[in-house]
Amino acid sequence: MSSQETVELLRKLIDTFEVTQTCEQMVNGKKVVPLYNNRHHLSQRSKVFKRKTLPTTSNGYESPATPSSDEDEDDFEPLTKPVFHAGESCYTYYSQEYIDFTFENPTIYHVVKHFSQLLESHGFKYLPEGKSWGQMTPGFYYTTRNQTSLSCFVIGKHWTPEDGVGLIGAHIDVLTAKLKPSSKKKEVEGYELLGVAPYAGAISEVWWDRDLHIGGYVLVRDADGKIVSKLVKSDFPVARIPSLAPHFGKDFSSLLNKETRAVPVIAYHGGVDSEPEPELSDDEKKCPLISVHSITLLRFIAELAGVKVSELVQLDLDIYEGQKGAIGGMKKDFLFAPRVDDRICGFAAVYGLLEFLQTQDFQIPDHSFSLVTLYDNEEIGSLSKQGAQGGLSESVIERTIDSFIADKQGLSLESLYKVAYANTLILSADVNHAFNPNFPDVYLENHGPKLNTGMTIAFDERAMATDVTGRAIIEEVARSNGDKLQMFHIRNDSRSGGTIGPYISSKTGARTIDCGIAQWSMHSSRATVGSKDVAIGVKFFSGFFKYWRAAASKFEDF
Repeated sequence: MSSQETVELLRKLIDTFEVTQTCEQMVNGKKVVPLYNNRHHLSQRSKVFKRKTLPTTSNGYESPATPSSDEDEDDFEPLTKPVFHAGESCYTYYSQEYIDFTFENPTIYHVVKHFSQLLESHGFKYLPEGKSWGQMTPGFYYTTRNQTSLSCFVIGKHWTPEDGVGLIGAHIDVLTAKLKPSSKKKEVEGYELLGVAPYAGAISEVWWDRDLHIGGYVLVRDADGKIVSKLVKSDFPVARIPSLAPHFGKDFSSLLNKETRAVPVIAYHGGVDSEPEPELSDDEKKCPLISVHSITLLRFIAELAGVKVSELVQLDLDIYEGQKGAIGGMKKDFLFAPRVDDRICGFAAVYGLLEFLQTQDFQIPDHSFSLVTLYDNEEIGSLSKQGAQGGLSESVIERTIDSFIADKQGLSLESLYKVAYANTLILSADVNHAFNPNFPDVYLENHGPKLNTGMTIAFDERAMATDVTGRAIIEEVARSNGDKLQMFHIRNDSRSGGTIGPYISSKTGARTIDCGIAQWSMHSSRATVGSKDVAIGVKFFSGFFKYWRAAASKFEDF
């Protein structure tokens, strides 16, 4: 296909995207349309559209964005709709994008693959951690670790360690129920149950009577004996944790035993016209998992993965809330969704980086090093190689210095690392507690952030990294970007949750601010943010990358 034919095809395809209808907003009495609703830009950015295959990166490495062999290329969706500048409007667009994102990518493995595809569609090159990065040049890059954490960054041609790094860190693990290593359980009156373990604070009372799906990471042995991975997810509910009706005269809260009374039910082998489960075939008996997982589960997962039961090697599966998010409220002020903590900040950070690049016409500022890292395992303390204590951001920064800085001016690499960290500003982007009008007494006065209002700075001398200088710097950034900031501080008679900020700050010595989107119902099966909050977050993070260095330069004690 010629380049002219490609342009004409793209012009036809753009009409299938209802970006204009979803993004036009009335702001100050004027209709605002996103910059990327523009055919000139789109014709130059053909990679945002559907393509048959995702090629390997220019360095020859196969990337995490490459579709699995079982994916139907004809059904392969566009990696992303056109990105637009969200400076004034398009609240509906980003809210719907987030709702679709969190529904289509229910497990952390799906999230990392989604962002890998998104980044490659915008020209980012994959750098595998286990290979040499060679002599780096200015450009867009990303890497992953364990397929559950990701770091993406852009670096300008004249960047030096004295310029520092603008870093946004967020976590993308969420409360969930994980399949136990041996999930097989004894049937109870014909009902088949599934052995799962709570990850962080999951399987609480809010998990009762929910539509639970299953999905995650599957290792299979292919025809050549090589072990490869596949991602799976069910498209309908497969499990239920049924509550006990109050008519039995029991206090429901007293029955909450996560081992014995909160076990998902996945099948009933009985009843009218019920067909018995087929006997194990000789081929199925070869599966190494046959003694630890039920054949019902193994057959279901094998079908999702498009393989035989005998080819299954290992499973890392989640049981998760399957109901899709929605916009709600009589004025459509709210966004209801599962898995908000903290994927909403990770989503906004990655799109914020892309929005920042869009404002620069995808030309990287000469002295810029802008980095987003999405971590795993924050909900259980971050103490893992893929968690914030595993040093992924530090590894990216240090390896970039090693391969990017040709003239080291006689300084050791260790000295250059310390110079870079001393000039770095970090945003620890995690959700905060929004003011709940049903419980006004649990908030400090003037410390109850509202929905649809602005990002929230978190303060807590016991659990957060924010200090007075960091607060002043981020307020300078917000003023430059036209953003409003709010504050949250927990009451002295309550305890605050932890986050990644103190870990990264203590490992690097870099100034760190804890700042994120406020939400209702943290750690529930479904949470609420404002319907404008996703776009507010994207705009704020984009502004951070644009203004942080100028803001920091005003402070003697940076």
